[in-house]
Amino acid sequence: MNFNETARFQDLHQRYLTELTLRGKSPKTIDLYTHCLRQVCDFFDTCPDQLSTDQLQQYFMHLVEHRSWSLVKIARNALQSFYQYVLGKPWEYVPIAKPPKVQSLQDVLSPEEIGRLISRTRKLNYQVYFLTTYSLGLRLSEALNLTIADVDSHLMRVHVRCGKGRKDRFVPLPLMTLKALRRYWATHRHPDLLFPGGQPPYAAVASGASRVMDRGGVQKAIKQVALDCGIRKRVHIHSLRHSFATHLLENGVNLRSIQTLLGHASPVTTARYTRMTHEAQQNSALMINALVDRLQVDWVSS
Repeated sequence: MNFNETARFQDLHQRYLTELTLRGKSPKTIDLYTHCLRQVCDFFDTCPDQLSTDQLQQYFMHLVEHRSWSLVKIARNALQSFYQYVLGKPWEYVPIAKPPKVQSLQDVLSPEEIGRLISRTRKLNYQVYFLTTYSLGLRLSEALNLTIADVDSHLMRVHVRCGKGRKDRFVPLPLMTLKALRRYWATHRHPDLLFPGGQPPYAAVASGASRVMDRGGVQKAIKQVALDCGIRKRVHIHSLRHSFATHLLENGVNLRSIQTLLGHASPVTTARYTRMTHEAQQNSALMINALVDRLQVDWVSS
């Protein structure tokens, strides 16, 4: 793009950013959508308001052939929003067929494998993080962003803030997890975070929020530990949450309780996410404590 086109793109990009913010989109969605807008412009070296229908068809054909259906969907939503919010045009371009549904089953780790995985982790920060993520049924970012204030040792519960869909929830806190969190926090004593990144003194990033442990680092660590343990299943951080839910279901916790613990908006999501077993009313907090207490963990010396 020449100088004038670049200036026009910056103006359109800022207007799009403003529209997404005013419409209450999450920071993650804003980042994804604006990134998609920049990618299609870089692909053609053209300002987005100059793209033709043929160019859009060519671009989406490229995405369908070389990228995931998830990215295709995000890109279409991003461009559709841009046309509607910024250009004031109806989305009548490139009717893309609905992506095929792939209902794959995730690998589930047994409680014995979970205990072995945590025990073989050679760094205390990752060790405690894996236990916390599993025993609270958290998503990757939910665990990373936990703060001291989120842990209620009197009511033995954790306040999970701004989860998927910007929803808060409370989850039971097993005693073993509380002890592990206290042990790890004593090694770094961050004023706010349970899983800070970097080294003391902990400086705040430009946005004013403290930096947490690297997402890629924890994902890489759990894959390596799984290999060291001889676990040949496809293991990632979300496997801990998925295994937690499955273990609860297999131990008789009813589906509605699991839905609440995981923060699912729909019971259909929970039903697809776990293996179906006989449902029985149980006390979730007691069940979680009993489940976590059975883990055989050899702790790293601090």
